[in-house]
Amino acid sequence: MPTEAVSAAILVIGDEILSGRTKDKNIGYIAEYLTGIGINLREVRVVPDVEVEIVDAVNALRHRYTYVFTTGGIGPTHDDITADCIAKAFGVPIDVDPRAVEMMLQRMKREDLNEARLRMARIPEGADLVENPISRAPGFRIGNVVVMAGVPAIMQAMLDNVAPTLVGGTPVTSETIKADGLPEGLYAKPLGEIAARYPALSIGSYPSYGPSGFTNQIVVRGRDLDVLAAAVAEIRAALALLESAKA
Repeated sequence: MPTEAVSAAILVIGDEILSGRTKDKNIGYIAEYLTGIGINLREVRVVPDVEVEIVDAVNALRHRYTYVFTTGGIGPTHDDITADCIAKAFGVPIDVDPRAVEMMLQRMKREDLNEARLRMARIPEGADLVENPISRAPGFRIGNVVVMAGVPAIMQAMLDNVAPTLVGGTPVTSETIKADGLPEGLYAKPLGEIAARYPALSIGSYPSYGPSGFTNQIVVRGRDLDVLAAAVAEIRAALALLESAKA
């Protein structure tokens, strides 16, 4: 397993997301899933159902990151143009794929495969199919781009099926340190100094507000467990010093 970071981006496609009519439920799921297999999500973009916007985003992201995961726009209606845009981005033809048709026939009769439904069997040349055990219309993978449905249950099933083909890095480990009772302004300077000494780690402070008032949590994330443990020890020591001075 490689030790370097493996990166990814999510491209969410759909006017309904940008209008607020549909609330995205996929980004958080994919982010957590990728973290668990050692893939570092670095960017999320949302674009409308506009060909040039989709093509430009796909080309920008696929050259920048190890993987790109798209959601939405592979249904049977006229505004589902993701597959065509992916084909255009890669410069390959697209047509009804017999493999996709066979998958869809597991759920419906051949006579029910009308023109609209066959749109979901159109796959860019050279792509591998991503099985969809729910509605059977597959997603696909071409190069480093994985194209999935926008419906959360179907997307999750597709992600499960494509995951074994992904090469992850060393999984990120995180540790949370409670800093309740200490305002961020009090520990900001020593925390910043510690973060500067551990550039391989992600160190963040996250306040929240509840019935008992403000609470603070410091989250330390990294791939090297020894380095992470050393940073956590320094942070705990710095907080303890501030607590004693406060008392």
